[in-house]
Amino acid sequence: MILIADSGSTKTAWRQITKDGVLAETKTAGINPYYQSSEEIAQMLEQSLLEQWPDITPKEVYFYGAGCSAPDKKAMVEAALQQAFPASKIEIHHDLEAAARALCGEEPGIACILGTGSNSCLYNGHQIVHNLPNLGFILGDEGSGGYMGKRLVQTFLNNELPADLHQAFQQRYHLTRDEVVDNVYRKPYPNRYMATFAKFLFDHRQHPFIYQMIYQSFSDFFEKTIVKYPDYQQYNVHFVGSIAFHFSDILRKVAQQYAVRVQHILENPMAGLSLYHQQKIA
Repeated sequence: MILIADSGSTKTAWRQITKDGVLAETKTAGINPYYQSSEEIAQMLEQSLLEQWPDITPKEVYFYGAGCSAPDKKAMVEAALQQAFPASKIEIHHDLEAAARALCGEEPGIACILGTGSNSCLYNGHQIVHNLPNLGFILGDEGSGGYMGKRLVQTFLNNELPADLHQAFQQRYHLTRDEVVDNVYRKPYPNRYMATFAKFLFDHRQHPFIYQMIYQSFSDFFEKTIVKYPDYQQYNVHFVGSIAFHFSDILRKVAQQYAVRVQHILENPMAGLSLYHQQKIA
């Protein structure tokens, strides 16, 4: 039996799998070495995961997490997991590797994340061979929930929404400029705050103004990322994340504009990761 984890800053999904399928799954709090020490991660594992599965003895543990790209951050998570599973082989991978393996398997392709934030990579079927810099919420994250939410709130505060949308937005959120400034400039995770407004976009996606806003956000992602990969039109392009999944119809239309072949669109990578590792076991 092996154990797979897909972790963000908010939650971690865990699955026990064998070559025959999934044995068990659960969720715990998120793990991010930029915000937690190795000791804090180990304590969380002891108090949550090992309380649910006290007798678990995986042969191997594959952890995919946000913040796990730098070697020192990987080492922090590895130390905590090794404490929880002293007899297990531990491997730590970045969440972009989770996307690539879940979406592409062992085939070359371009794997993209479109959730609260955005990211992408060129994958050769075995490893990531090219990754354009992710400039984050302030300077980038095109096509993400944070990016779309920011554009929506900007348009609302600048009185640029059509009257019907402006009224609907105000009635729903009762938003003020001071509240927005406080959440963006004084509180942590402004991208998460802005991404919460993606629900409004989804509910009003048939409105021409909102449709065009979503369409343009995806176009910005293609312009800043997809078209910059060498020979990008020769690859299948795949997406994972809540924004890609819930706005997949619009995403596919934007892809057609760029003559891009979209194959898989998943809400989260866990199913694809499970299949990838099951095939490795077999």
